Order: sequence, then C-alpha cells, then structure tokens
Amino acid sequence: MGRVRGKSWMHEHVADVYVKRARAEGLRSRAAYKLAQIASRDRLLQPGMTVVDLGAAPGGWSQIAAGRVAPRGRVIALDLLEMPRLPGVTFIQGDFRDEATIAELERALDGRKVDLVLSDMAPNLSGIASVDQARALELAGLALDFALKHLKPQGNFVVKLFHGEGYEAYVKRLRACFREVAVRKPDASRSRSSEVFLLGRGLKAHAARPAAANC
Repeated sequence: MGRVRGKSWMHEHVADVYVKRARAEGLRSRAAYKLAQIASRDRLLQPGMTVVDLGAAPGGWSQIAAGRVAPRGRVIALDLLEMPRLPGVTFIQGDFRDEATIAELERALDGRKVDLVLSDMAPNLSGIASVDQARALELAGLALDFALKHLKPQGNFVVKLFHGEGYEAYVKRLRACFREVAVRKPDASRSRSSEVFLLGRGLKAHAARPAAANC
C-alpha cells in the first residue's frame, strides 16, 4: 500500500510465478500462497474454526482460510478498502484503529471466541523508514491487543511485521503471551522484502484473562 509502482516492478509482477498461479487458480492475490504455505507447515487451519482476517483486501488470505475451515467454519474479514464478497466470509469495511469498526467486528463475533487471528495489515508507506516502521508496529500492536482479547485459550496468531526498530520488543511481548513463537518467511514472500510473519502458537492461560492485556 502506498508504494510507487515503476516499470521494473510491473515487469517483475507480471512475470512472477505466484501471480501467474493465482490467476490460473482463481485466487484474489499472490499473497494467498503466503498464508497457504504457513498454514500447511504449522497446521493452523482446520474445519470448523472461527478465523478473523485483519487487512484482508483483496481477499487472498480470506479465500484460503474460508476454504480450509469449511463447511462449518467461519471467516470474518476486515479492511479499510472495499473487498468483493467471498463465500463463507463476512466482510466489514472500516479502519481497524476506530472504535466503531472494532465494535462492529465484535458484534459479528457475537460473543464467540476465535481460533485464529490473522493480520496482514500494513500502513500506507511514506518512504521514511522510521515513520513506516512505527506505523507498522502500531498496527501489529493493535492486532495483538485484539487477539489477546478474543482468542480462545491455546488460540493462534499470525502477524506481518518488518525488521527494524521495535521488532525485538514486539517478539518479546509475543513470547510472554504465547507458548511458542516462530518466525516464518514463506517461499511466496519475495526475498528482497523485509517482511516476516510472526506466529504465536498456544495463547497462554494468563494472557487470555482480561486483566492481562499486556501479558
């Protein structure tokens, strides 16, 4: 989001094997393969699960999640941008930083706890590394706050983050909240990208209590 796309990027994008696969297989984006690869490696998605997908547009992650939790599972997706409808997915359009949007998301959950929270959120980029990193960390922090409030005990969390200032502190917080923390760089993630996906497995019992929002 927010990047200026030049001719070299467009050439790389058109030639990208995952872009071609996504088109051939009817997936919304090449990013779908990032979640598919993480989920397969770590067995994160099972039939009947309730999943929340933050930063969902254009819907690649939601497609993968909905397909794997079907037929009894449910995916609730949220994004600031509009997202065309997907079978098995409830979509909410709004800013995750707004209380009204969170309230709508909580109404959609209707008191049910969540098995897996996914966050592929990223800020609009300014081109100033320190500013962009701070904005990415803010979104990752909000995603974790949501996960701690709504995950089931032993629930799981996947969040996109970038190496830089604040990264180690975020990982430390994850380790206080989850039984196991792993870093994933799926094959579908471009090697030149600094993005990684942090996986928190098994929400600790004390972290699931309302008074322990910061673990």
